[in-house]
Amino acid sequence: MDLSQTLLQLEQRLLSQAIRGDVEEISRLLADDFVEFGASGNIWSKAEVVEQLPHQPFTQRTISHFTVKPLSEHTVLVTYRCHNIIIGLCSPSDSLRSSIWRKQGEQWRMVFHQGTLVYPR
Repeated sequence: MDLSQTLLQLEQRLLSQAIRGDVEEISRLLADDFVEFGASGNIWSKAEVVEQLPHQPFTQRTISHFTVKPLSEHTVLVTYRCHNIIIGLCSPSDSLRSSIWRKQGEQWRMVFHQGTLVYPR
């Protein structure tokens, strides 16, 4: 499997209902120095995400326009458009997402994530 496919699968796992409810798996996928700049404007640490994510209501999401840009031998930037599928609305709510992943041993771990809401034109 190539790097792009590996990282796409990791991003999709973090968006899945099963992983979002699994504290141990969230802990494995996030680096200890992880930080998130949320679409809400809040800043989250790994400890806060691990504690709070399993209790958040689940929203089904899909990914499009996925790209990978190597930053160094073991660090990459991924960007994509995230489509939040909200039941009862005519169109999904979108956000632009970026994540920095770092390879530690054989494991890729997310060290940074940012979501930016996309407003309809």
